[in-house]
Amino acid sequence: MSTDVERDPTAGETAEREREERERKAKEDAEQAQLPYKWTQSIQDVDVTIPIPGNIKGRDMDVVLTKTKIKVAIKGQEPFIEGDFPHPVLADECSWTLETTSQPPGKEVAIHLDKVNKVEWWPHVVTSAPKIDVSKITPESSKLSDLDGQTRAMVEKMMYDQRQKEMGGPSSDEQRKMDILKKFQAEHPEMDFSNAQIG
Repeated sequence: MSTDVERDPTAGETAEREREERERKAKEDAEQAQLPYKWTQSIQDVDVTIPIPGNIKGRDMDVVLTKTKIKVAIKGQEPFIEGDFPHPVLADECSWTLETTSQPPGKEVAIHLDKVNKVEWWPHVVTSAPKIDVSKITPESSKLSDLDGQTRAMVEKMMYDQRQKEMGGPSSDEQRKMDILKKFQAEHPEMDFSNAQIG
């Protein structure tokens, strides 16, 4: 009795991939650290924080938030961030506040951006900034559970398909078709499926 055993890639290939992944992540982290702001995102929104001097007041700020653009500057100075969003935001839902920070003492501008498309990761806040690899984002499961059933199912399917694509495997739709064909083949052994095309 022989069994087909799929062989894992050699340990050397795996180590090489992990090393490349670490280097890519280190490069990405270094690029993001150079930015004059920090940003985080969930599948639904983006938050940007910009440290500024403690003597700055709200009226000293020049902040523009539209559906497609952002500009944050101290009046008369170079902007901390300015440019086009990679995807549109709900301008009426976006906001900015000036907050006092304790570590280190000073202030920061906190900007909240509400994405129009709630199932899309952003590679950067503005298109002129370095990109992050959105295929490596793993959303916190608690955030995933905040989504309504239909949206969550769509996000989980997108995540599954993205992982399958990276590994060279079939997408969920292709897998479903293959499963249906296999079931049909099992039910109809008398039929010849050698030339069956799936697509």
